[in-house]
Amino acid sequence: MIGMVLAAGAGRRLRPYTDTLPKALVPVDGETTIFDIALRNLAKVGLTEVVVVVGYRAEAVEVRKAALEEKYGVTLTLVHNDKAEEWNNAYSLWLAREHFARGALLVNGDTVHPVSVEQTLLAAAQDEKYADAGIILALDDQKKLADEEMKAIFTEDGLLQKITKLMDPETAHGEYIGATLIRPEAAEALADALKTTFESDPNRFYEDGYQVLADRGGVIRGASIGNVSWVEVDNHDDLARAREIACHY
Repeated sequence: MIGMVLAAGAGRRLRPYTDTLPKALVPVDGETTIFDIALRNLAKVGLTEVVVVVGYRAEAVEVRKAALEEKYGVTLTLVHNDKAEEWNNAYSLWLAREHFARGALLVNGDTVHPVSVEQTLLAAAQDEKYADAGIILALDDQKKLADEEMKAIFTEDGLLQKITKLMDPETAHGEYIGATLIRPEAAEALADALKTTFESDPNRFYEDGYQVLADRGGVIRGASIGNVSWVEVDNHDDLARAREIACHY
């Protein structure tokens, strides 16, 4: 299994930081960036081969590549998304299909969370309850939800039924936090679902690909991360929150 980070996004709501940097390289703890935390977490759980999908301001990642590899003891493979400023991230993840075919622990490059999230997903993968799941989603079932979150509903048997931002928060079982364990046996079906997703609308999220896969009978389950401090960094308020919590990891 490998680590994987989606770091192609522009993060326009974080300007002026993102005038010259991709969102993943915005600092959240001194010089430590969101990307640093992602790599540190993956390395801590033994995933030292990491594939990174880059796009907007990719050169900023490229110039730091050697230093990051040395600092965290990882090997980075960069996958370039030439449509990162035009299309959404369903296409980004699809571009890495040959890599997640080996099995991957995927994290979004704009999510600040502790290593316990990666540990939860890897532990779930060893749990008999998740033996049939090709995909395991990290789920926050503690926080109060609003309109912006990527919300999910599961059946009584624990199978993903619906995942979307466009859902009544009161009906959701929790928020998908942007971390996924992808088993090798699910890779081909996931790649096809992602292709269907971005071909129908390039502006759709990779989570829409999860929905397509679930609708086709793919087994996707959620693993609760417990009471964990984390944040998806979309705007300056989120960045302030990230800077409050990142120093404690």
